[in-house]
Amino acid sequence: MLRNDLLKSNKIKITALKEEDVDTVTKWYEDTTFLRVFDFNPAAPLYKGKIKEWLLEEINNPNNYFFAIREESDGPMIGYVEIERISWNNGVGGIAIGIGDLQQCGKGYGKEALSLVMDFAFRELNLHRLQLITISYNERAIRLYEKLGFKREGIYREAVFRDGKRYDIYLYGILDREWEVCNR
Repeated sequence: MLRNDLLKSNKIKITALKEEDVDTVTKWYEDTTFLRVFDFNPAAPLYKGKIKEWLLEEINNPNNYFFAIREESDGPMIGYVEIERISWNNGVGGIAIGIGDLQQCGKGYGKEALSLVMDFAFRELNLHRLQLITISYNERAIRLYEKLGFKREGIYREAVFRDGKRYDIYLYGILDREWEVCNR
């Protein structure tokens, strides 16, 4: 059965980026709480021009699909989700998500967005495998990934140094057939 609204649910809509989204992402890069779970690099604000350059690079790369998460199609961007570094001949892509508006965390938007984009990756792009990495202290993300069917496949031991402590990076993956079983 063909589904009409592939990137839409009753909670959110997955859209392309808009020009004003650059300002939104720039605000997120001023929030160290967001940055410390979003990235492994030092949590430091970035110049708006650098963020715009990064976003343009992401959306112009034919091996990436970069989407904004919105409550409504014309509403403000609350997060993003990306299928990245797709290896077309192998049917493999990375997936990343960030809810930059921290007031929107805990409302199920991340789960809904990731689920929609995973469905898009497996049914529309015909990918075989999605993979991601996360820091071991990002327990909320880990619970989400495992709830959606991702399996922990490996560990980069003590790869991140924060606040005088070492943390692991976890590697997760899910295959198209595993996604199908989870979504019957």
